[in-house]
Amino acid sequence: MRNWLKNVGPGVLVSAAFIGPGTVTVCTLAGVDFGFSLLWALLLSIIACIVLQEMAARLGIITGRGLSEVIREEVKNPIFKWLSIILIFAAIVLGNAAYEAGNITGAVLGMSAVVPSPVLEIGAISLDLWSLVIGLIAFILLAIGNYKILEKVFIALVAIMSISFVVTAVMTRPEVIPLLKGLFIPKSGSAGLLTVMALIGTTVVPYNLFLHASLVGEKWKGQQALKIARKELFWAILLGGVVSMSIVITAAASGITSVTTAADFAAGLEPLFGSYATFFIALGLFAAGISSSITAPLAAAYVVRGCLGWKKGLNSIKFKMVWAGVLLLGVFFSSLGLKPVEIIQFAQVANGILLPVVAIFLFWIVNRASVMGEHKNSVLQNVLGTLIIAVTIFLGAKSIYTVLEGI
Repeated sequence: MRNWLKNVGPGVLVSAAFIGPGTVTVCTLAGVDFGFSLLWALLLSIIACIVLQEMAARLGIITGRGLSEVIREEVKNPIFKWLSIILIFAAIVLGNAAYEAGNITGAVLGMSAVVPSPVLEIGAISLDLWSLVIGLIAFILLAIGNYKILEKVFIALVAIMSISFVVTAVMTRPEVIPLLKGLFIPKSGSAGLLTVMALIGTTVVPYNLFLHASLVGEKWKGQQALKIARKELFWAILLGGVVSMSIVITAAASGITSVTTAADFAAGLEPLFGSYATFFIALGLFAAGISSSITAPLAAAYVVRGCLGWKKGLNSIKFKMVWAGVLLLGVFFSSLGLKPVEIIQFAQVANGILLPVVAIFLFWIVNRASVMGEHKNSVLQNVLGTLIIAVTIFLGAKSIYTVLEGI
């Protein structure tokens, strides 16, 4: 057990990052609106996540550098280099700053479902104290700058999320045959296309590709760690996928017909399953929110470090300034009591559209023998990677067409 825990880390952080309030919200809405019929999209997302995150992990272990750092060094054309850096910087850093408010608010919703949220009145401004408390917890954990402590915290949070959501899904007693059909028989009307993109965007998160490549370099050195990293990644993402599916199953099997927020989802289960179901959902939502509120600023800081060529990481003042800025923006907007659920859902769709762009960069890098040597992509990895990129481009184009058609 001690050896097993020693090798757990980066993959768990990836799972903790993608199971945030966005995942809870999108999976809840998918289950309420479409039942079990979109479980296949989550299965596809899990496979795509394993394939792409393995590439990112392999890049980090072999080169000892993060994805944004390698892109900056490998793109030789000055114009294309700066365009690439600006695209990555804007998409990841500014996007993470926007997501952070939703992450913290998600944790607040979880807390508020059990303990009412106290509000501090300062003149005309009302501040949610739970937002400040959660922001402070995230700040302290990041300020410590100790990767091993972060690992232990995330292992605990992922365990809490897993138990909470899986137990709640079991309590709903879903019908097995419709569940299996939804898992293995793809189908989606045009109305569900944006939800499919959101499910993919909330599982295969573009910033996780940058975060994972950097984290494996912090934890392991040398190509002998590849086997361990792959095994840890596979089980961590599989567990995260089971949690996401559990949320869809709970929402689909519970009989709830209308959900505005994931907190409503928790409250809506109380008449059906008693206070325990509400407690489990609230606890899972809190763990999801606080874990993502730590990983989003951390990922943004790693991206900035790579884009600007900084050498130092967790304990660098400049590195800390980036994650602190993202975190403070999230705390500020969350404490104002804004309702970010629709923004979160839109962000997941945007993630799905952005994914092929980041995946193409990663795909190009891991096929360069000058970077990866003998560990560049195999034929099978290239086939899988090409299929994943093609599917995400197709779905992204169709979702854009669907939006434009509705205008």
